[in-house]
Amino acid sequence: MRPNLRRLATFGTCLVAAVALGASHPVSATDGDEDFTLYAREVPGDEEGEGGAPALGDSFSFADDLYRTKGGEKVGRDGVTCTIVRLGNPGDLQCVGTFALSGGYLTGQTLMQFDPANESAELPPFDIAITGGTGDYEEARGSIRSTDDGEYSKLDFRVRG
Repeated sequence: MRPNLRRLATFGTCLVAAVALGASHPVSATDGDEDFTLYAREVPGDEEGEGGAPALGDSFSFADDLYRTKGGEKVGRDGVTCTIVRLGNPGDLQCVGTFALSGGYLTGQTLMQFDPANESAELPPFDIAITGGTGDYEEARGSIRSTDDGEYSKLDFRVRG
């Protein structure tokens, strides 16, 4: 898949940031609400695809490392898969992420618009739904706002549980 579509899917990096809460502030029904910011950076991987036009059903996967600050302490990791579910202008990507955390797993998803004609456009801020988890994250709900921030994505978490 084309690298510009992989960039759209950086939302997954947002979700794993809850790892930072795993040791000192686990997400659970008894802990209440948590708001925090982390920075995500994609892990280099094999570039796939021929660079042609996207097609319905095309998918791609990626992984990210998460940091408390840009270039600071690494606090987590994720794995995300996105699939093109609508073509046109705009098109839609359905993205789902699963994140291994110190206290369990955290999951999230989003439906993102993309413009297949404009590969170099800066990705506008977007929201991701926190859909659940296991272990310390069993009651997790909320949202994450992802914003491009240079080589990183800035992830503003609102975890409710």
